[in-house]
Amino acid sequence: MLKKIAVTGATGFIGKHVLKALVERPVEVIALSRQVSDLPQFPSVSLRRFDIAAPPADPYEAMGCPDILIHLAWDGLPNYRSLHHFETELPRQYAFLKRAVECGLPSLFCTGTCFEYGMQTGALAESRPCMPDNPYGFAKHALQQQLSFLERSMPFSFTWARLFYTYGPGQGVRSLWTQFHDAYRNGHSSFDMSGGQQVRDFLAVETLAQSIADLALGPGGHGVVNLCSGIPVTVLDLVQGWAAELGWDVRLNLGHYPYPDYEPMEFWGDDTLLRKVLITS
Repeated sequence: MLKKIAVTGATGFIGKHVLKALVERPVEVIALSRQVSDLPQFPSVSLRRFDIAAPPADPYEAMGCPDILIHLAWDGLPNYRSLHHFETELPRQYAFLKRAVECGLPSLFCTGTCFEYGMQTGALAESRPCMPDNPYGFAKHALQQQLSFLERSMPFSFTWARLFYTYGPGQGVRSLWTQFHDAYRNGHSSFDMSGGQQVRDFLAVETLAQSIADLALGPGGHGVVNLCSGIPVTVLDLVQGWAAELGWDVRLNLGHYPYPDYEPMEFWGDDTLLRKVLITS
């Protein structure tokens, strides 16, 4: 019998790519979203309208009794500093996931964020203490801790994947990738950006989606895992690489935007654990 995989946040940037990665595998996929009409149309995917802000009494049954839930949904982004993340979203998320586990969900895969590490610099391993510096990172880390405590008292498999920086088709209009490609399509000769010296960890969304599918469909129960490349890259090098791929001789207007104040200048993920886990998945 095929494994049954449910995906929340299926209409989102990452969710749509995860669906594409899953349909290439021998699994049954259930896509969950408040806006079913926005879901990509795959013949083999079952679409269900589902709102975690107002879940049914038995969310596990309403989701189709999946073997695994890939939980991507999170409201309020990209405003990382909004108090909504811990005032509204955190209790809503935990209540939904706890109830799903109580009703029988056997395996849960959740996405976290590198912002859980806070303003620390250098290579960030899962063993580093979390010191979130914005409401989004704080709320995500709090949810991870809540679910870890829940796992001790209830039998379910749990993996928490800390996402670093993702880019690619379908990303929001405010993202660097989308702004850059829009400028190219519109025939601009220059592109406004920051100084570009920030060092980050980047993954193409297609690669990220395949890793999420690999991790979720593997043995499970990995706890916290960084989902990253493990390679430090400056934003300037990243953008110059995009320009080279497009064959675009663009002038980069460096320093037009200030550096973000909610993240350190240099940090990236340690992917040692990820590589070990993917070998066994």
